[in-house]
Amino acid sequence: MGDLARLLKESWTLVEEHQDKVAGYFYARIFLSHPALRDLFPVHMDVQRSRLLNAIVTAVQTLDDPEKFDEYLKALGRDHKKFHVEPEHYEVVGGALIEAMRAHAGEEWGVEYDQAWADAYAVIASRMIAGADADTNPPYWYAEVVAHERRGRDLAVFTVQPMQQLEFRAGQYLSIECTKYQPRLWRTYSMANAPRRDNTLEFHVRSLGAGWVSSALVRRLQVGDMIKLAAPMGTMNLDRRSTRDAVFIAGGTGLAPVKSLLEELTRYNRTRWVHVFFGAKSRDDLYDLADLNRLAARYPWLSVVTACSEDPTFPGEQGNISDVVARYGPWNNHDFFVSGSGPMVKSTLKTLAEMQVPSVRIKYDSFTDMN
Repeated sequence: MGDLARLLKESWTLVEEHQDKVAGYFYARIFLSHPALRDLFPVHMDVQRSRLLNAIVTAVQTLDDPEKFDEYLKALGRDHKKFHVEPEHYEVVGGALIEAMRAHAGEEWGVEYDQAWADAYAVIASRMIAGADADTNPPYWYAEVVAHERRGRDLAVFTVQPMQQLEFRAGQYLSIECTKYQPRLWRTYSMANAPRRDNTLEFHVRSLGAGWVSSALVRRLQVGDMIKLAAPMGTMNLDRRSTRDAVFIAGGTGLAPVKSLLEELTRYNRTRWVHVFFGAKSRDDLYDLADLNRLAARYPWLSVVTACSEDPTFPGEQGNISDVVARYGPWNNHDFFVSGSGPMVKSTLKTLAEMQVPSVRIKYDSFTDMN
């Protein structure tokens, strides 16, 4: 894998600055050669244009870690069942990918790069197909909205009832399609609860910018509407064997998976101290603080610290949540869970590295795509 990984990363640098053009060419080749495949993709291609490419590049970047590489691709294959992807579609995608990169790489692109990507993509496709084939779950679940509450101008908390049993672990996330308002467009969200006997799922969603799905979920979704849920993914789960105290760091609606993990802890934890750091721009963005405080009052092992980065009148901590965490501690012997936007997660991981927290004790999932 070493030489293959080198060739892939080396060749990717030739097109990295032209990703938008590569993506445009890539999809144009697919749709021109196989027009029927257009129906598998959303009407609005703005976000989707880079998503598939990003997934492939992420896979390539995990080549040096065979276990992670295999796990990621099998999960990706399971997830793509929601698009009704068939094995023969992979060949079309692979050919278009190589052609798109070759067209924008310039004269430095050589036959060895063609072969490297062909070899790598063959492995990627086979692992994704294997992941999809091994999954006994349906491509997606239909779920009915049973509660919907606005927590501000751009934020909503809603609960859905899947029509079939949907198994997941606390801390995981899944993709949602808001079928009625934005068909064929999927966006990832974390569940805000641990598995429950009634099978309901709670989600916290903020509408940002031109987020097609998020905007529909916040502003248009109503009780009684049906949505689609894809297979759960993610590894930000609790290890019940760990005896270390835990630190949860959440930014904005990154609180959702933290709430999920806390709900699981309330069912069995008796020995671990748990510290929650919840950050937002202003006090109005601390949308679920009342419930967090109720949990802290009920469970002596739980403490909550809040911070605002752009609200000087807020009586709690001031500054970015990663900086606030650094002011507490020491954290030498704790498990860490980090959830929020891409920049928030990146900043927090940098702070934890500076505090010499071992990376093996840090779990996180970040969501940087908006649709």
